Amino acid sequence: MRSGERHDTVRIFRERLLEVIRRTGLSQTAFAEAVGIDRSTLSQLLSPTNERLPRIDSIIGVAHYAQVSLDWLFGLTQQDSLGADVVPETFQVERNAPSPLDERLLRWHAEAAGYKIRHVPTSFPDVLKTEAVINVEYSDYFARSPKQRIETTQARLAYLRQPETDMEVCTSLQAIEGFARGENGWSELSPKDRREQIDHIIDLCNELYPSFRWFLFDVRQVFSVPITIFGPQRAVIYIGQMYFVFHSTDHIRTLAQHFDSLIRAAVVQPTDIPRYLERLRSHIR
Repeated sequence: MRSGERHDTVRIFRERLLEVIRRTGLSQTAFAEAVGIDRSTLSQLLSPTNERLPRIDSIIGVAHYAQVSLDWLFGLTQQDSLGADVVPETFQVERNAPSPLDERLLRWHAEAAGYKIRHVPTSFPDVLKTEAVINVEYSDYFARSPKQRIETTQARLAYLRQPETDMEVCTSLQAIEGFARGENGWSELSPKDRREQIDHIIDLCNELYPSFRWFLFDVRQVFSVPITIFGPQRAVIYIGQMYFVFHSTDHIRTLAQHFDSLIRAAVVQPTDIPRYLERLRSHIR
């Protein structure tokens, strides 16, 4: 194991050991006695300066007493499955998702409160869309009415206005330019509706920055399917009609690295978004 990886593993184990102790409500001395390890050993494991991996008997003692998996203790999964014989679910399929604007996202957002959320939408962020745009984009979906989708969007916007939120969004340059020109399914929107939508985006980007940061990348350089990364808890890929939901740390890290590559390739930064959109708006006739 490389030194950097070992450092991360030790740090994660320390954080999760502290979480286990907090859950029990015991003092560190009482917890060490219950687990069967020395108080000095526990102090060493909890020390921020410690760089050594714990002994296997100490690890097993903690996992057995707290009824958590070894994978969770070392950060290999985000699910602290109870019972040593329980295999943590690292992947699941969420069906019946006729569009990516779904109430399940509200729950996942709420569960990720306090963590950074990274998002690649199908077109541009739903939370920035006007009622006219939602009515056109989702009029063909029969599972939920546009009115219900508008309510979902408003709830997500209320979430973004909370002080503890931190969200980054990456969208292709071509998606927003196609919208401004009325291409790719946006031809039903009048020029007036498209101008109002861009004005609405400008207002919200100015209001929500810096807790909400929107980047534009060029699909001729990089590409992405719709994904959302809810902090360290889960990563979700929308493939149409269903979500692929990942819980394992490795999958979440891999998708986060993919998202970071989109940000590095961004050709329009968050602070430049309003000026860029104003130029697009001026060409809508």
